[in-house]
Amino acid sequence: MTDNNWLFAYGSLMWDPGFEVVEQEIATLHGFHRSFCMLSTHYRGTEDCPGLVLALDEAMGGQCSGVALRVADDLWPGVISAVRDRELVSYAYREAQLPLRLASGREINAIGYVMRREHPQYAGQLDAASQARMIAVASGSRGLNREYLYNTASHLAEMGLPDADLEALAGEVRRICG
Repeated sequence: MTDNNWLFAYGSLMWDPGFEVVEQEIATLHGFHRSFCMLSTHYRGTEDCPGLVLALDEAMGGQCSGVALRVADDLWPGVISAVRDRELVSYAYREAQLPLRLASGREINAIGYVMRREHPQYAGQLDAASQARMIAVASGSRGLNREYLYNTASHLAEMGLPDADLEALAGEVRRICG
């Protein structure tokens, strides 16, 4: 076993990784926050009705809790290829080695996907009300945008990592959807 093959999951990879995980642990990343700042025109929206998905957005003093996922050495080449296909579909993310602190106190480096602010899909300027309106109506090849929000918020809460901003956003989307 090596201390390699780690991915940082802060959104849908937490609840839908699509690969076998041999080790996972709660992890914290400093200098970024989880944000609905990426327009989704593939998975959770379309060109005509874009949705929003989560991204790591750089933020001075920011912090994001999620899950570090380790993949077995023999599966790593196929897994990282599939994850890259999934996460880099439009190159709005950049792949980065991110320093994580695990809940156990261990420090590791993990691959994560960081928002490119210069990319046309960057939507970091949207307020919560605008985000809620978009998420309430958007749908793409992987389903309803609101289900992505609900699943992420509920999984964070189940892991003991409630995100007040996501929970408030989910509440507003539920209100809009009736």
